[in-house]
Amino acid sequence: MTASGALKLDAHAVLWSASESDRAGKPLLVMMHGYGSHEGDLFGLSPYLPLNTVVASLRAPIPEGGGYAWFPRESAVGANPAGRPHPEIVDAAALAVLNWLDAQPAAPAVGLLGFSQGAAMALQLLRHAPGRFACAVQLSGFVASGAAPGDAELAQLRPPVFWGRGTDDDVIPADAIARTADWLPAHANADTRIYEGLAHAVSQQELTDVAAFLGTHLN
Repeated sequence: MTASGALKLDAHAVLWSASESDRAGKPLLVMMHGYGSHEGDLFGLSPYLPLNTVVASLRAPIPEGGGYAWFPRESAVGANPAGRPHPEIVDAAALAVLNWLDAQPAAPAVGLLGFSQGAAMALQLLRHAPGRFACAVQLSGFVASGAAPGDAELAQLRPPVFWGRGTDDDVIPADAIARTADWLPAHANADTRIYEGLAHAVSQQELTDVAAFLGTHLN
């Protein structure tokens, strides 16, 4: 947290797939992990993604759950149940990522990839900055409840969004899945994939599909 109470990312905790001198002129993929995890988690997927893409894997700003979280289980405004955190908490985390991104050199295209809480973050970033991102990948996630400032513009732009989830995922509640299934087609060009027998995880087939999606939309 900053002195003003705003969330701030630790710029020194970001994992990059390329040195600073090798990032210029290449698309950027911003990765955001799930609850209680860390920046090294999704970073392990980097070798399976398009080679021309620079990956920046972020650490969420709130220490919790043995790792870090984008929004805590409890907050000043009350509990944040799985799949339905308070919108202002999600907004604060999204603004922290946008502030971090503002401090980075411009990339020709920026994509988003998140898992679980990080997937909710990917969609919330689209809702705050329509037109800034080329595409988003949300894995085993959901859209936050409530309205966001860019929803109307997003419905006009309809950026490509990959939504992957498993039939055996017992972490994301059914109401959050239903909310996302209703919201996403109205605000994005959605590529929805449901993987039989997959729990709250990422499968090899899903990763192959994600790589193909990014190869098409982030270049």
